[in-house]
Amino acid sequence: MTFPLGSEQIMSDEEFHLLRDCVYGHCGIFFDNDSKYLLEKRLARRLIALNLTSFRDYYHFLKYNRKSDQELMDIMDILTTNETYFFREAFQLKAFTDEIVPELLQRKTSGSNRSLRIWSAGCSTGEEAYTIAMLLHGIDGLRNWKIEIIGTDISQRVLQHARRAVYGKSAFRATDEKYVKRFFVEQDDGFKVCDEIRDLVTISHLNLFDSNRMVMLGKMDLIFCRNVIIYFDLAAKKRVVESFFKTLYDGGYLLLGHSESLMNVTTQFTLRHFKNDMIYQKPENTTRERL
Repeated sequence: MTFPLGSEQIMSDEEFHLLRDCVYGHCGIFFDNDSKYLLEKRLARRLIALNLTSFRDYYHFLKYNRKSDQELMDIMDILTTNETYFFREAFQLKAFTDEIVPELLQRKTSGSNRSLRIWSAGCSTGEEAYTIAMLLHGIDGLRNWKIEIIGTDISQRVLQHARRAVYGKSAFRATDEKYVKRFFVEQDDGFKVCDEIRDLVTISHLNLFDSNRMVMLGKMDLIFCRNVIIYFDLAAKKRVVESFFKTLYDGGYLLLGHSESLMNVTTQFTLRHFKNDMIYQKPENTTRERL
């Protein structure tokens, strides 16, 4: 089906609120009233693809059709923007390698636990997860350690890109040439992450509102969730951050984007002032304190 020229479907205010709330209930992404035009234009193509005549019909499809779960998963690709690159936010990464990782090494070595689990939540096309792997690869103290880096995102499209691990020049705008030479293989369609780095990273689909899947991830030493919760309203932020808190080991770290804060969201985390950056940390012995 195609709409006749000049007859593009207009989204009413009621339809906007219905669809906005449907998306919000699915994944926590919130569209304010100023986003009505954006939602209308991006979802109009789905009316055409599904042969529907109105946004109300589309809402009923999302609520009651047996294919609604797949549709909600698919539209994440057109509702979310994914712009990232390797070695983003250098000061935070320096705090990670020079200050946080040594703390983790000291804490875990004393307990004979030679494993490190890191979650890149909202990993987009994979640059963040592979950046973490490259940084950890160069730390001598981690030799013979079990390192797991888990990258997750709600968009299947970006996850396909992350699994393929081939990148164009724009992804390297903040990357030192030594990393490109050491960890990438040049091919006709770009630069591919080498196997020894890819082997450290697992890429998986995850909706941060899916509490059951969150539990299945297991405990983490550190969570990167940068430039993700900016798309959530306060209630959704609280829900997701509470899940992060439960997922982290006592003493674990939560790294947000520089434009993001837990102010008015939670008081459970401590804001640590490291030399290179400020990082949220789950206090140690929280389990004992709650007993």
